[in-house]
Amino acid sequence: MTQLGEPVPEQVISIKCDLNNILKSQDIKLIDANSDVTGKDFLSKIWSMIVAVPLAVAVVHKDMPVSTLHNVFYEIGVAQALGKETIVIKAKDAEVPSDFVRTEYIEYDEAFQMKMNKFLKSFFERAAYYEDMASLMEQNPLLAIDYLRRAYLITGHKECRKRAANILGSLTLEGRARDSVEMMLAEF
Repeated sequence: MTQLGEPVPEQVISIKCDLNNILKSQDIKLIDANSDVTGKDFLSKIWSMIVAVPLAVAVVHKDMPVSTLHNVFYEIGVAQALGKETIVIKAKDAEVPSDFVRTEYIEYDEAFQMKMNKFLKSFFERAAYYEDMASLMEQNPLLAIDYLRRAYLITGHKECRKRAANILGSLTLEGRARDSVEMMLAEF
């Protein structure tokens, strides 16, 4: 999530290039709202993308228009509300909104690659935590399924999907709509 409209500042291009190389080395594909053309509402497309990913990355820089900055932090808020892992990459001299001044971020500097790799290591470790939490939350099936979904999005382990399907199968859903919260959560 960053400025996509022309002209894209050179610093954003550099950050995205370096970030893409780091993510590729971890077998993670970098996508943004320009990665796909749907012919549908742009905000709906962004929401769908956020729902589908395990990690949301925001890139902010000092020359970012205020309206774009608002959009980027709105999208980070959506990702956090949906339980996604998030990280802000901040170019030197960039300012973040007051609600985010206490939020950890990674500054784009000479130690960027080291810091980003350290963050990704902790990101992958969280998948095991989510699977453990799912086991502890089986009395709360929606929460257990949500944790399994998070673990699956990070690792791709099909066992997480099977466990979620088993939890869903054990629920009494008679009279519930096919698009109930339980059904939507378990379809990952």
